[in-house]
Amino acid sequence: MSTKKMFPGLILCGVPFLMVLGNSMLIPVLPQMKAALSLSQVQVGLVITLFSVPAGVIIPLFGFLSDHIRRKPIIIISLIIYALGGLLAGFVAAAGWKNAYFFIMIGRIIQGIGAAGTAPLAMALVGDLYQDKMRGRVLGFLEGANGLGKIASPIIGSLIGLLAWWAVFFLFPLLCIPLILGLWFGIQEPVKQKEALSFTRYGEDLGEIFQCKGFALLGAFLAGATVLFVLFGLLFYLSDFLEVKYQLEGVKKGLIIAIPVLAMTITSSLVGFFITRSAGLSKILVCLGLGLVSGASFLLVFFKERAFLLVATMVIAGIGTGMALTSLNSFVTGASGKEERGMITSLYGSVRFLGVAAGPPTFGFLMEKSLGLTFLLPAIWTGLVGLLNLFPKRQ
Repeated sequence: MSTKKMFPGLILCGVPFLMVLGNSMLIPVLPQMKAALSLSQVQVGLVITLFSVPAGVIIPLFGFLSDHIRRKPIIIISLIIYALGGLLAGFVAAAGWKNAYFFIMIGRIIQGIGAAGTAPLAMALVGDLYQDKMRGRVLGFLEGANGLGKIASPIIGSLIGLLAWWAVFFLFPLLCIPLILGLWFGIQEPVKQKEALSFTRYGEDLGEIFQCKGFALLGAFLAGATVLFVLFGLLFYLSDFLEVKYQLEGVKKGLIIAIPVLAMTITSSLVGFFITRSAGLSKILVCLGLGLVSGASFLLVFFKERAFLLVATMVIAGIGTGMALTSLNSFVTGASGKEERGMITSLYGSVRFLGVAAGPPTFGFLMEKSLGLTFLLPAIWTGLVGLLNLFPKRQ
């Protein structure tokens, strides 16, 4: 792949990277924020929730708009909204307003709305710009950038927190500026060959897509949500384990947690080089990835309190997650034409987002009941989702 052809894809890799920072970069500074604003644990949790929920709900709307307008302007507008939310939260926090928490939450809601129009539409735009092997490779890089953001964000947040806890909010607009400029000047979006479909026709075409490929899409959506649900649930357990047993916090703990995510990131990028239009290969990689995640979760029933084996097993889960996600991305982006691609990828983005959000609280609930069930139940569920993905044809 030539550098010229690859350049737009590299710019788009910045979109999922920046979206991931929206939550992960704040986690290290939440204790400082709690102390500075005299917040309860519930109020601190809302800092994450009021970003995640609006994003998950609004994503399909942005997908619809991108199908009827164009993707690049929607992504740019979303990044501007994302940046403005960060500016609002940062300014009121730095100014020390008496009711700063309320306005920070407004800023987080605005950021969540902006985040809804970022990564899923970047994936749809990759589908518009690239075909066949090139599409698979760029999607692999896109997934790798998402994972890289998950690795880097806690470390970045910890370092910026040394200056001031509210300084993290100002990094969002600073990073948005070069990305917006790169999108504006560096990407030439394909011109639509015909006018956008009417709402009625659009709904009919979506219905036809789900009628023909509904079972395969259901399997793909469940697979994407499941591997992220399990991986981030496992990372939640690992974080708690390291803090309770070894009293590790901050950057040191973040570096260990980053190991399974790094495995996911590297695998995502490598798998992108092997993805082609072969539906059989895509299905094999998805099912194999789900099998690795299921097997890793099952092994943790026995390795849950052995640090080295715990991390090594989670690396296997990370590899399985990366293997499945890049293959799923390739299938989902090719499951429809350009006219409906934004909605399909956005729905897929929503379930992925909800999978990540549901993992930690679900694992936390199970950890209070039984450590064995904490790993056994996700292993069984992931195995069932793997079986579901064996049957549908992806053509």
